Amino acid sequence: MRMDADVRLAAAAGGVARFLADAAGLENSAIARLQSTVIAACTEAFEHLTRLHPQLDLDFCRHSDRIEIALSHEGETAPAVGLKAVAGFAKSSAETAPGCGAFPGVDRVQYETHGGEVVTRLTKYLGQDDVSVP
Repeated sequence: MRMDADVRLAAAAGGVARFLADAAGLENSAIARLQSTVIAACTEAFEHLTRLHPQLDLDFCRHSDRIEIALSHEGETAPAVGLKAVAGFAKSSAETAPGCGAFPGVDRVQYETHGGEVVTRLTKYLGQDDVSVP
């Protein structure tokens, strides 16, 4: 998905994440957190877009054990979602204070650059605790 810096498009990206999470069997609260996190990550990434590189690319991938969402853009070498450094495993939502910049809807945040392209990957693992039982 390629988008301009428009919050309506960020909401659409959140909708895609919601669809994937629902299809994977996550509980409603985990689905809502993932959706909110994707919208917030897109909104933050918009701040790093430039006139020469005005679009954000998103790749959504559902694996058997996880959902991955990669946000990427060309230009400055800052992380796509405003992280100051490489991030490892995100704190759990119980440990995350409001406004601390962590993404409580995902389990892992990774940052990398590839020849002028900046990529931030959000990963939500599909563990036993998150899967709803019919």
